[in-house]
Amino acid sequence: MRSRGLRALAVTAAALLVTAVAACGGDDPAAPGASGTAGVDDGAQLTLWTRAATESVSKAYADAYNKTHKNKVTVTSYPNEEYPAKLASAAGAKALPDLFGADVVFAAQYASQGLWTDLTERLAASGLKDKVSPGHLNAGTWEGKNYAVPHTVDMSVMLYNKDLYTKAGLDPEKGPTSLKEFAEHARKIDKLGGDVNGTYFGGNCGGCVEFTFWPSVWGAGGDVLDAKGENAKVDSKEMADVFALYRALYDEGVAAPASKDEAGPTWLGALQSGKIGIAPGPSVWLGLIEEKGVKMGVAPISGPDGGDSTFIGGDAIGVGATSTKAAQAWDFLLWTMSEEAQVEIIAKNKGVPIRTDLASNKYSSADPRIVLINSLVAKGKTPYAKNFNASFNDPQSPWLQTVRGALFGDAAKSLTDGNTAITKSLQQG
Repeated sequence: MRSRGLRALAVTAAALLVTAVAACGGDDPAAPGASGTAGVDDGAQLTLWTRAATESVSKAYADAYNKTHKNKVTVTSYPNEEYPAKLASAAGAKALPDLFGADVVFAAQYASQGLWTDLTERLAASGLKDKVSPGHLNAGTWEGKNYAVPHTVDMSVMLYNKDLYTKAGLDPEKGPTSLKEFAEHARKIDKLGGDVNGTYFGGNCGGCVEFTFWPSVWGAGGDVLDAKGENAKVDSKEMADVFALYRALYDEGVAAPASKDEAGPTWLGALQSGKIGIAPGPSVWLGLIEEKGVKMGVAPISGPDGGDSTFIGGDAIGVGATSTKAAQAWDFLLWTMSEEAQVEIIAKNKGVPIRTDLASNKYSSADPRIVLINSLVAKGKTPYAKNFNASFNDPQSPWLQTVRGALFGDAAKSLTDGNTAITKSLQQG
């Protein structure tokens, strides 16, 4: 299976990097500024890789940085499901980018494999270690050393189109308070007809479904994994109920037809079109959707009968272990963590700052939707599993097969068989 191949490739890549970093790593004393802890801005051309879900934020950082610095950062994004394989291939070829971000749930894996440069001394000297998202830092720590810093803090929420709510006779200031009510709202909006659809979801994207469906399971009192991340619990009644609701919306034509094949890259665009009534998605999309002139409301993701939760995610980012421009790459990372970047790029655009000391700022306090998003942190979860990628996010993962079956095939059998296959995957290696 491809998932096994990815794990083998990643292990091989890590072994290769031991010599690769020694030969050309960013801590080469000959590199300008590399022996210190400060960043260097000397006109270096830097490459940054990101997954599609974080592309917009990464480019916003890069664009602003490029306007005020000699160094120039070029961002390249890859489809969410293909990204881990792309990184593993680059590591094996000793050709990692200068910087690369990753879903925070994979940060420990990449740190343990040596794919990022050790940032411990630089982070300590920056004075920011106690001011940025501790969950992200913890995820990017291996054997007491820091290999990654927060890039985005994201949570899953319900995003709804206020204009379509009004046209459908719904109150644009009141989002759904349960998943069943979400379905009712979506059905009413779908009746507007034309090219309007009630809802949208990533039906061919394991990560998308985790991020948006799992909070409903948690909200209903269920769970997806055991505490150690070694046993799956996807065959629960709570999970079955959530899948059944989304499946009904698709079968009825309330969910846009493209939902079946959505693998991640065009997920945001669907909501930016202004033709989707309500859909669960990343909180960081609020500002990106409104940039297109679409007025949005925000509500928590709930269980079928209530009970709010959220998937606390986002991305961590570090310096590629084979980069020869570690000091310059660090200059960019330092700037992204600055108050200027966090307030004027993230908070201004309805995002959640990675800085805990900037959670309350001139933009968040003025927008009750942001206050709501920030309040969900206490109710959310970030799942942990050593073999998370192979079990859940890889295109060949048993989770994606389970998702496809639960939404478009034999639902009961898919959840039962999927639970067995996912547990087996979680316990490998």
